[in-house]
Amino acid sequence: MDLLKELQERSGSICELCAATNDLNIYEVPPVSIGGIDESILACATCIDQIEDSDTVDANHWRCLNDSMWSEHDAVKVVAWRMLSRLKAEGWSQDLLDMMYLDDDTLKWAKATEENEDASDEVIHRDVNGVILKTGDSVVLIKDLKVKGSSLVAKQGTAVRRISLDRDNSEFIEGKVGPTQIVIITKYVKKI
Repeated sequence: MDLLKELQERSGSICELCAATNDLNIYEVPPVSIGGIDESILACATCIDQIEDSDTVDANHWRCLNDSMWSEHDAVKVVAWRMLSRLKAEGWSQDLLDMMYLDDDTLKWAKATEENEDASDEVIHRDVNGVILKTGDSVVLIKDLKVKGSSLVAKQGTAVRRISLDRDNSEFIEGKVGPTQIVIITKYVKKI
């Protein structure tokens, strides 16, 4: 039996990531040592294009990983982990990553391509005390802040939970104060 037929049988002829049924192809999960069914998945053209070209990634397409990340096949879990890691700035993907479990060998395989940028290029967000902030952290405001474009004043001591980070600027984070999503300057917050 050839690899395509084995993958179709394993997956029920659907994309193992998003469950699409057309334009299905074999995707060998890098780095490939011997190939074969254990290092390959059946994926649709949309998924493969976005895996291979990070500029074309549509974050909403990857919400399908909520289901496929629980696959019993390591190759599927590795691709799910890599895509969720690529989409860390999205709050929902960080939540899924936090729930996901990979054994040591599978995690090593998932990290093998190390898609993350070089550490020197990485934007690091720090609070007023220099503590590194991450997506999903909670912070407290250290001074009253007037919210531009509204009459809202975010009071000192207000907790902002589940922040998200600006990928391009280390001075800005986003979070909800009451029902309003606002941009906050990192020098006015302290991690809790």
